[in-house]
Amino acid sequence: MDATLWHLRLLLLHLLVLYLGVSDDKVVASQSIIKNLPGFSGDLPFKLETGYVGVGEKDEIQLFYYFIDSETSPKDDPLVLWLAGGPGCSGFSALIYETGPFTITLDTSGLNSTALQLNPYSWTKVEVFN
Repeated sequence: MDATLWHLRLLLLHLLVLYLGVSDDKVVASQSIIKNLPGFSGDLPFKLETGYVGVGEKDEIQLFYYFIDSETSPKDDPLVLWLAGGPGCSGFSALIYETGPFTITLDTSGLNSTALQLNPYSWTKVEVFN
């Protein structure tokens, strides 16, 4: 199958899942607004929401999501639907190591804990990230 067609089908499937999960005046079954994280000093400088969206006739499948508001202009900046991952690779790793608002500073000496630093090149500087 052509890679472009495969990505298009995956995008359409994801959009369908989101539509089914929130249609009929349903509210996301489990959601949280995260205000701070271990390893980061102070409150987060952006809105971070995480939760689960139920899929299926009885919501028997639960899909995890994260939603990060733009750090500059959430109402005006574009919304990006980021689909990543696959067998043996979580889409979460792309958020941490490529596009997300943080970088991880590992302490190799064992004296201090691991810390989160703001990523100056994060996509959340110019877009709403889902």
